[in-house]
Amino acid sequence: MLMMQYIHRLPADYDMNKIASRAASLGPDWDDTPGLGFKAFVAQRRGENGALNNAYSSLYLWLDDEAASDFITGERFQKVIDGFGRPAIETWLPLNVHLGSATGARSVYREDVLIDPAANFAALKRSENEHNTALVKQAGIYAAVTAIDLANWRLSRFRLSAEAATTPEHGSAYDILHLAKPGIPALFAAA
Repeated sequence: MLMMQYIHRLPADYDMNKIASRAASLGPDWDDTPGLGFKAFVAQRRGENGALNNAYSSLYLWLDDEAASDFITGERFQKVIDGFGRPAIETWLPLNVHLGSATGARSVYREDVLIDPAANFAALKRSENEHNTALVKQAGIYAAVTAIDLANWRLSRFRLSAEAATTPEHGSAYDILHLAKPGIPALFAAA
């Protein structure tokens, strides 16, 4: 598995309705993508839910690394480049993925935590697994993912919620404009 996210910062006066229309138009094309766990088309609006800027982003959980490679080298990613330029892509190795009982998601929260240089990685993985196991038992949680950024030695925690975004205590919140989830049945089967 592999997680990826790229974020396009947009001008303060950008018409965010264009982004919602783009996600509505392109989103269904991802609903049956082989090798994809999920893709969330997400946005932040300046001044809402703690966002300092307008932003458009895509968050991916790939179940198959070849499918991720095919995406980056194919016409779908070329559309991203043509529309917004070549973005920096953050990548993570998922430590654990837990699915909750919610049937859909309206928001995603991301929290980044630097890993202590003295951390015991086995204990860290167990702790994150316990955290996400408890989290998905809460009402309204669609998924919880903890992933490790091996270049910067940082954990990123992602929580997909059925509730509308609110200002988070830590990290950032995004509105989900479309959630393609072709690999969720496979994740449920594996659980």
